[in-house]
Amino acid sequence: MRSLSLLLLSASCALILSLAYAHPPEGVWKKKLTWKEDWVQVWKTVKKEAWETKWKKVSVPIWKEVKVPVWKEEQVPDWKIVKKPKIEEREVPAWKEVKVADWKKITKPIWVPTKVAVWKEIQVPIWKEVQVPFWKEIQVPVWKEVQVADWKQMFEPQWVKMGIPGEKFLGKDHEGWEYTSHDLWRKKLIWKPVWKKVWRTEKKQEWKTEKKQEWRTEKKQEWKTEKVQEWKQDKKLEWKDEWIQVWKTVKKQIWIKEKRETWIEEKVQIWRTEKRQVWATEKRQAWKDEWQSVNVPVWKEVKVQEWKKVWKPVWEKVWVPVSHGHSHGWD
Repeated sequence: MRSLSLLLLSASCALILSLAYAHPPEGVWKKKLTWKEDWVQVWKTVKKEAWETKWKKVSVPIWKEVKVPVWKEEQVPDWKIVKKPKIEEREVPAWKEVKVADWKKITKPIWVPTKVAVWKEIQVPIWKEVQVPFWKEIQVPVWKEVQVADWKQMFEPQWVKMGIPGEKFLGKDHEGWEYTSHDLWRKKLIWKPVWKKVWRTEKKQEWKTEKKQEWRTEKKQEWKTEKVQEWKQDKKLEWKDEWIQVWKTVKKQIWIKEKRETWIEEKVQIWRTEKRQVWATEKRQAWKDEWQSVNVPVWKEVKVQEWKKVWKPVWEKVWVPVSHGHSHGWD
């Protein structure tokens, strides 16, 4: 490897020395227009999807405090007149009862069989009128759209031949002869009325069957409780007169001390319940308008960088050798 490196170094030195002492070829330097490839940065408009914030009006529920009247019970003082008992002592005449023998006519009860009228409850059928619903078919008018034929006047363009009276100059030929024409025809655009069949929409009344709920009277059997009179075997209490010996109580007047209860009026304080109207706070639901932001997609134009390939003119310096034998006069 070392010998190969020395050999290459010696060959390079020999080549450099030969080029240095060699005679250069004869020629001139000239400018040559060439096109050189180049890349330039340009801006390109592209559409990019973005999100735009918009405001939307929505109704949201809120709780609103309102004042409502309510009745509140409260205790208020009051005066009430009451009566209280009072005991008083006094002497009053009284009758004292004593027993004396006597004949007394008494009435003795006896039972006598008899019949008495009694009322008995029984169930009897009755007819009661009730209202029951039923469906009745009725005819109601409805409007239906139908297509009806109609004739409509329209105008269509049409070309017609129209004569031009008199002589008309057309030109001259190369010898000077004039050319004229008589009674020429020309086309004229006119609008010709035509009648075309068209369809128009009209409303036609029809009848539609619908069910309507009505009420009718029907008889319904029910049971009613009534009372009927019957006769029942019973016992009747009667009184019979009899005379028996009894001890009769007679009254003898005496004086005794007696305690008498009297009533005196007195005012006492009491509490009574009264209702008083007050205002209470109550929450009620209401609706409030608010603005809510929403994101909607939009297309937005943006500028992006891009490289574009271009060709630029460049003047290059080239060596053109000159030959002594032949000259083309380019210099």
